Amino acid sequence: MDVRLTTEQQQLRDAAAKLADDLGPGSVAELDDDGRITRLDKQIAVTGWRSLRSDEASGVEVAIVAEEFGRGLVDAPFLGPVLADDLARRLDGVDAATATVAIDGRAVDARGSTRALALDGATVLGADLAGTVANADLTRARAEVGAAESVGSITDEEAQRWYALALVVTAADLVGVSRGALNLAVEYAKIREQYGNTIGSYQAVAHLLAESLTLTEGAVSVLRHAAWAVDELPAAEAVRAAKVAKLYCARSARTVCETSIQVHGGIGNTWECLAHVYLRRALTSTELWPVKWEDIDLGLS
Repeated sequence: MDVRLTTEQQQLRDAAAKLADDLGPGSVAELDDDGRITRLDKQIAVTGWRSLRSDEASGVEVAIVAEEFGRGLVDAPFLGPVLADDLARRLDGVDAATATVAIDGRAVDARGSTRALALDGATVLGADLAGTVANADLTRARAEVGAAESVGSITDEEAQRWYALALVVTAADLVGVSRGALNLAVEYAKIREQYGNTIGSYQAVAHLLAESLTLTEGAVSVLRHAAWAVDELPAAEAVRAAKVAKLYCARSARTVCETSIQVHGGIGNTWECLAHVYLRRALTSTELWPVKWEDIDLGLS
């Protein structure tokens, strides 16, 4: 595989990064800015990124957008709708325009959705949303779902590829969260002074940030392979690559987010610091289609 992004993929990354920088929350207070959220929703609707798979985008391209949205804490639905779109495109007569996906009876990334799709083996289930529920993630809503009914079925291979994509999208979000939390810590270390020097000049802090960078770069590599594998490798191998990526990215993201809080010192434990928003998102993305060491048949358990 060629890990380099094509010109079109780099343009997609740049566009997603600009949207995240311009309209993502720059502070905890901005999470409640209705005007910003309205502009964000309109802009994402214009891009059509929620239906990337219907437009024949690759797993790499979906991961690119998910990663940038994680980095910028973009609080508009993407993960749920793009996975619902990938399910619906495999079925006749199923509209995913206002749909998200559900796991264990809970719809994820549910703001603005009226219906949820879920995969049970090779059977696709559909259910109406029944109301929001409490959620640790401050950037993505969850909802209860009503009684589910079958809306069709897909092949076993298609089910495996969808599962691989689900793992890859959540892993990409985790990589983005790692990048965002690390950037937050680095910028703080550049300006916070202690004993007459910026804290970033001290080895204890610099080593923490260097370790976080190493973990993040490793996550990027394992994610890029898994995203490529979604469409290019046999389904079983794609799932295996996605499981490895999800496990690595989840563990590294938690470490990086906790390090970011530590570098911020006392302020890192306050509500106003964005570091805890990154950690919350990392923990909830980890819980979506979770992977354990025992799930990987490569002698790692």
